[in-house]
Amino acid sequence: MSNVSSRMTADKILGNTKFQAICYGGYRTQTRDNEPTVLELKEDLRILSAMNIKMIRTYNVHHQEASNLMKAISELSKEDADFEMYVMLGAWIDCKNAWTEYAPNHNEESERNAIEIDEAVRLANQYPEIIKIIAVGNEAMVKWATNYYVQPSVILKWVNHLQDLKRNNKLPKDLWITSSDNFASWGGGDAEYHVEDLKNLIKAVDYISLHTYPMHDTHYHPIFWGTKANEEHISEKEKIDASMLRARDYAISQYRSVVNYMKSIGVDKPVHIGETGWATKDNQLYGEAGSKATDEYKSGQFYKLMRDWSNKEGISCFYFEAFDENWKDSKNPNGSENHFGLINLQSEAKFALWDLVDKGIFNGLSRNGKPITKSYNGNEKSLWSDVKTPSELVTH
Repeated sequence: MSNVSSRMTADKILGNTKFQAICYGGYRTQTRDNEPTVLELKEDLRILSAMNIKMIRTYNVHHQEASNLMKAISELSKEDADFEMYVMLGAWIDCKNAWTEYAPNHNEESERNAIEIDEAVRLANQYPEIIKIIAVGNEAMVKWATNYYVQPSVILKWVNHLQDLKRNNKLPKDLWITSSDNFASWGGGDAEYHVEDLKNLIKAVDYISLHTYPMHDTHYHPIFWGTKANEEHISEKEKIDASMLRARDYAISQYRSVVNYMKSIGVDKPVHIGETGWATKDNQLYGEAGSKATDEYKSGQFYKLMRDWSNKEGISCFYFEAFDENWKDSKNPNGSENHFGLINLQSEAKFALWDLVDKGIFNGLSRNGKPITKSYNGNEKSLWSDVKTPSELVTH
């Protein structure tokens, strides 16, 4: 990888269909106190590489996972000349008092932010052949992130800091800097986000990394979700497929709203999808008692539709996420946050990847000592027993 990787840059990777992207976390238990080992990370990387994933996104450097991941990629690159994997490294950004018993102060930042940025810089300089992007914050500006969001001025400060380091040869010149946030935070939604600091941030980043989650809006803003009056006489599968097409188009509209806002302030630079995904299970807002959005069929359809569209348009799509992680909602095992992965914690490929199992791309690979097999034992009839048709009519 070393000879190739020294030539590969974010500019060449993003939007290149040969470099499929995914969001990655390697935690396999209900707590992040149990860090994945280098061997476990290598196990995951081999699986992702077999899927033709060559770019992964991480979220923070506070835990050992990020530095261990770099070691794992380095080791695999030495073991296999054909192995190629690059990283969009996340530096977590919080406001003051985030995740504490005190009220979050959204106008001041956490002291921890400087430590995150310094460690991201250290890793980027240590592994320039692997780390091609640093993302300052994850959904750190969106106002519904009530536990921790910061003002755009904080993100702008750290983006400018990293860009200054590049100019002063203290970071690789071709390292790209961005922030990864909800489409509304990038100006694609409510006007309350259209502040001067956001405009300056859009000018400061090397590209925009936006998040779009139609799945969440099957509950919060279901203008595209449900069976239309003129669809009453088609099959259940056709009703669901029609809803999933509208979900895709809803994501596309959010993407385009950010592009339009960016251009409206006189900026023209790349815009890629830093996160989108669709959970396969939920016992609350999105499950059978709610919008009936979560199951493996709908998730598989969304994955295929988003991959097909983003590949056709030359847009990188960091799909959320590679593997289920059940630390995210450890007190509610059936909560949606635990079920966004394409592969579950039983080493089963969900419906989205059944065709890859059929093609044999996982042959010889395992996770936790288990080979990668199909969920539902590959029985599509059994899978469909968990698929519910959304009932509410779409309203405009």
